[in-house]
Amino acid sequence: MSEASHFGSFDVNAEDPLHSGDHIPEPLRIHSPGPEGELPFDDALLRYSPSGHLFGMSQDVGMGWAPEDTVRPRFVILSTLGGLRDSDGRPIALGYHTGHFELDDAVRQAAEEIKRCGGIPYAGYCSDPCDGRTQGTPGMFDSLPYRNDAAIIFRRLARSIPNAVGVLGVATCDKGLPAMMMALAGLGHLPSAIIPGGVMLPTSRGEDTAKVQSIGARYAQGEISLEYARDVACHSCASPGGGCQFLGTAATSQVVAEALGLTLPHAALAPSGQEIWRDLARRTARALMRMVNQKLTVRDILTEASAHNAMVVHAAFGGSTNLILHLPAVLFSAGLPRPTIEDWERINRRVPRLVDVLPNGPRNFPTLYVYLAGGVPEVMLHLRRLNLLRLDARTIAGKTWGEILEWWEHSPRRQRVREILRQQAGVDPDDVILSPEKAEAAGITSTTCFPRGNLAPGGSIVKSTAIDRQLLDAHGVYDRTLRARVFVSEADAVAAVKGQLGPPVQPGDVVVLIGRGPLGSGMEETYQLTSALRYLPWGREVAVLTDARFSGVSTGACIGWITPEALADGPIARVRDGDRIRIRIDTKRLEGSVDWVGDGEREYSPEEAAQVLARRSPHPQLRPDPRLSQDTQLWAILQAVSGGAWGGCVFDLDAIRRRLSG
Repeated sequence: MSEASHFGSFDVNAEDPLHSGDHIPEPLRIHSPGPEGELPFDDALLRYSPSGHLFGMSQDVGMGWAPEDTVRPRFVILSTLGGLRDSDGRPIALGYHTGHFELDDAVRQAAEEIKRCGGIPYAGYCSDPCDGRTQGTPGMFDSLPYRNDAAIIFRRLARSIPNAVGVLGVATCDKGLPAMMMALAGLGHLPSAIIPGGVMLPTSRGEDTAKVQSIGARYAQGEISLEYARDVACHSCASPGGGCQFLGTAATSQVVAEALGLTLPHAALAPSGQEIWRDLARRTARALMRMVNQKLTVRDILTEASAHNAMVVHAAFGGSTNLILHLPAVLFSAGLPRPTIEDWERINRRVPRLVDVLPNGPRNFPTLYVYLAGGVPEVMLHLRRLNLLRLDARTIAGKTWGEILEWWEHSPRRQRVREILRQQAGVDPDDVILSPEKAEAAGITSTTCFPRGNLAPGGSIVKSTAIDRQLLDAHGVYDRTLRARVFVSEADAVAAVKGQLGPPVQPGDVVVLIGRGPLGSGMEETYQLTSALRYLPWGREVAVLTDARFSGVSTGACIGWITPEALADGPIARVRDGDRIRIRIDTKRLEGSVDWVGDGEREYSPEEAAQVLARRSPHPQLRPDPRLSQDTQLWAILQAVSGGAWGGCVFDLDAIRRRLSG
């Protein structure tokens, strides 16, 4: 039964919208005496305060705050809260996703703690979309641009309580949490802290939230039955709050926020809605008030040292490649240098991957197990031993990472959460977060490679640690020459993978999806495509090349961020069906190339290939998606002037001003 078949079935047809308003519900009040008491004005306050400060106090008592308490220090709590719950947590109006549905609980815990300690909490909201919900739809065109918009809104909301002394951010997911980090980074003069929204529980009787998103492709290919799809999809989101159970963009953003020092230690990936998460909210509120007392601001936290730690921890976790876009945006907002592709290459070649988590494997533990195994501090203990961290970087706890790791190593908290994992899941924490020696013995390779070549002269990204090991030679090298299947829409590519558009994609093909970068689609995330290939038995034999982006749920050589993008006259725009493309990725040395080597008739030398490509015109169907909104087109133009995807898709005011005046 389609969704459309339900339209028009609402039980309201008998009601006349005009006459239903004829009855006036009474009584109807037209005056009120206002709150009791008086405001604590004094001579200086009335003579020298802006009128806005004075009227704000009137607003505060009008909303029910005690008049005598309106001179207390003010704190802004910003969140991406979505949906509406009743007092028992049941939905009155659904959120867009689980990641923001329970955030009212964290906001309440933090606000009550601020009030109890003598502050005035103000709560403001800018909800966020769900990348999972918009996969394969035009809604994805707004996903990445939303991040920039939300960061601006959060900063505007914070500045709209002009006498606030601190800001608390509560966010969870793919774009909301990066936006929150960007916002707080841009408010560097203020004490600020983040409460991550945590993760949902793993299901005990369905599929995880990564795999379940491929049910359409698997059903179309006859891999699963209709009854199976109906059953497992109902159980995947096993709790009403928190981000997905795999290390995608949401979970990686939480990890990076902690590594930057913007959260308390052992905050990322906590189970949403549980008491350990509520306790985190209360403790973070107290930490923020302590920052005010110590005059510790975001500018003291976000430094080149903390940026280094975030990149190292990202690599050690095997985090989502989307953070290679978001972290530069956070650092730019803080006035810090943005890492280059060479910086990312250097870090990823030095840092071993130490975490066994969905979707990277090999055993694919859910994110909650990573938290119970010790989370970010546990990984950083191993990185400290390898001398890979800047231990002088400070955190919102008021301590350096060196001090925190000394505490963590012997803390009762560490011992207890690891014990819970052993007792309740029967899992050894050291199998989830591995020592460097154990990781190497298990064949776990480093995270990300940045292939170049005649199709990606400006670089590209592949999460090389996610390439199926069956595709690698004895030296850990993926080296294939594949047939090109060119698509200008993700929908057509997915239909060909499902066998619904001929000829169907088959083993030995490389799906070349073009025109999906910032200028074509807002740099949509093509998870629908890569997840379908991951969970089809032959999907590992298919590679992907695109100027769009995706997270790490892939098994073949899925290469994104092809630069320049097709609509910026990138060479990938000149690929045709049947062309031969060679992809070589050394997963141990993290070196790679992606090259056009021939057409359907013959292969060429590198020099000949360059000449043939240069003579070709762009693909005849290449154009921006006709559904692309003017909002996203404006974003695409501004971010292109400001450094593009490798620069974080930010708005660089100086660069934009120079372009406009030039």
